[in-house]
Amino acid sequence: MEQSKRTFTDRVGNPIFQAALVFAGVLVTIAMGAILNSSGLGMSDRWPWMCATSFMLFFAMFNSVFALASKTLSKYWGRSIYSFLGLAFISGLMAYLSSGLSINEAGSYRWIYIVVTIGYMIFLGMATMMRTIVDFAQKEEWSSPKRRDQNRPSERDRHIK
Repeated sequence: MEQSKRTFTDRVGNPIFQAALVFAGVLVTIAMGAILNSSGLGMSDRWPWMCATSFMLFFAMFNSVFALASKTLSKYWGRSIYSFLGLAFISGLMAYLSSGLSINEAGSYRWIYIVVTIGYMIFLGMATMMRTIVDFAQKEEWSSPKRRDQNRPSERDRHIK
């Protein structure tokens, strides 16, 4: 039981697996929107684009958090960026196929794609910087404070006299 739990957390820490899970979420929400639209609720024709960008932001936030726990940061970084680019492309393709609107016709979603991409790079950079600082602090050898000689007057006592 513990072995299967550990392998699941290893999978969740893999950016490719994260992107696959997020893409599954994109597919489910786009399909739910299509079902609601066919039932007469009148979903927006831009619903698939909203789903794609929302899940890209979701991936960006959680992928950056998982970067803090990765074993090899450079390997994780490369996989994360490729996974994000693949997710952005495939989600955009699914949004285009299901809505019939290109990203230019979808209004402001082109700019939202750009903002989410820049935000992802900032999130990942911040996580990398935090991880580097923590690693440096853990490797640093902290020396104990120097002990004062009890018979010698302190610096403060010298100035008083």
